[in-house]
Amino acid sequence: MTEKIADVAEYVKEGSALDKEAFNRGTSVYLADRVIPMLPRKLSNGICSLNAGEDRLAMSCVMTIDENGEVSEYEISESIIHVDARLSYNGVMRLFEENDDSEIAQSLSWQGYRGIKGRTQKLAGMLRNMKKLAAQLRENREKRGSIDFDFPEAKIVLDEMGRPVEISLRERTDATDLIEDFMLLANETVARHCVYLEIPSVYRVHEVPAVDKMKELAQLVRGFGYRFKPGQGDVHPSQIRNLLGKMKDRPEEAMLSRVVLRSMQKAQYATGCEGHFGLALKYYCHFTSPIRRYPDLLVHRSLKYWLRGEMDESAVDRLNLYLPGAAARSSAMEQRAAEVERETVKLKKAQYMEERVGENYTGTISGITGWGIYVELPDTVEGMIRISDLTDDFYAYDEKRYILVGEHTGRTYMLGQTMNVTVAGVDTARRTIDFMPEGSERRDDAEQDHRHFVKRGEGRKESDPDREKGRRNGRKKLFLDRTGRILAGKSGRHTGRKKHRDRKGRK
Repeated sequence: MTEKIADVAEYVKEGSALDKEAFNRGTSVYLADRVIPMLPRKLSNGICSLNAGEDRLAMSCVMTIDENGEVSEYEISESIIHVDARLSYNGVMRLFEENDDSEIAQSLSWQGYRGIKGRTQKLAGMLRNMKKLAAQLRENREKRGSIDFDFPEAKIVLDEMGRPVEISLRERTDATDLIEDFMLLANETVARHCVYLEIPSVYRVHEVPAVDKMKELAQLVRGFGYRFKPGQGDVHPSQIRNLLGKMKDRPEEAMLSRVVLRSMQKAQYATGCEGHFGLALKYYCHFTSPIRRYPDLLVHRSLKYWLRGEMDESAVDRLNLYLPGAAARSSAMEQRAAEVERETVKLKKAQYMEERVGENYTGTISGITGWGIYVELPDTVEGMIRISDLTDDFYAYDEKRYILVGEHTGRTYMLGQTMNVTVAGVDTARRTIDFMPEGSERRDDAEQDHRHFVKRGEGRKESDPDREKGRRNGRKKLFLDRTGRILAGKSGRHTGRKKHRDRKGRK
């Protein structure tokens, strides 16, 4: 198996203006309506792009893989690549599912090759073998306990003005998984190579979860009937994987999977190879995307120095001085880019729903808190029903079981429950979407602000007559505005007209 990656380090030299700008950006940013590249487009879309029919400089990791899916030998080298055919994911899937190799033949014909039929058959056979090998690699990862979070991802279609016109689920296929499987193997092989040869480099590190976080997770999932015993020492990734497997296709899967993810450490870049917990790997780095990630470029640069015999003592000292700061910067810029990408998706979803206020949908309860119910639609659009908009009863929040229970009717809202909702309003500035139970009417603001209080801990709302009783008994309450924002936190005497101040009297 050969993994050939564009040789970006040949064009972005250490200390150059291009290198400094790539360091500052850290990564390409993929927004819903545009891409902000780490490198100039003349590089990322031009000389560094592996276009069909063109000679391109590349860094190659050639791996010999046995029948058990293990790398028996490998070679890392500088190379020149000439792409015969550039295939699409859809075309490869048609080959896998329908035995349709027309796109392969068409791609070869564009290059003017003779004997297209023989070349097509050879390439189709290679892709089928790759699929079998990828399945073996995936099985090996599962055996060692690699964790796979399969969250639904939105695909947003925009018009020429950048307005969202369609939101659907991005499909995950065997073709996309195949590419990921071989990239993971190449990243692992290169990381092991750098460690064994003691080449200064940057690694992708995912630390073991903190013990206290795992204990909190165990207590939470126990309320849903799951047994998870992390023990007193380090948890093994297979334990997390098994827990996620038990949740599969259960109503609470989406919410609890996100809780599990938040309970783990964030992956980051470092100069020490400390392992990757989520992938259950001892050695791991990012090698396969130097066009869009600065750490990959740094790995390529170190490998090139070693391959050319330029990794002398001065180079080692220089890299050891530079790489820690570059790794930290890359981690920070990666997190910032991820946050921007999430907020852009939320904005486009809000813009999409802004045109659909008043329309009815059927969704699934994805989260329950003391201030509202989160409902997710099939296309991943999520909105919130405020507690104050549940007008048929006063509801108590059970924070241990994540449910709301009506005090008079006994009606229960729980995770995974199907719910019919109406789009009540959208705030694109805050990127929020408000839902209401279908058929209900929203109370006016004054009534909401003066009638709805939530008891701390239990989350039980009280009507006005109970306020005086609660005050006499010294009960602590949270005063909420109509969006669920806390206005006061000591007693129910606030009317929302004064801003809450801390002990020092500051706003």
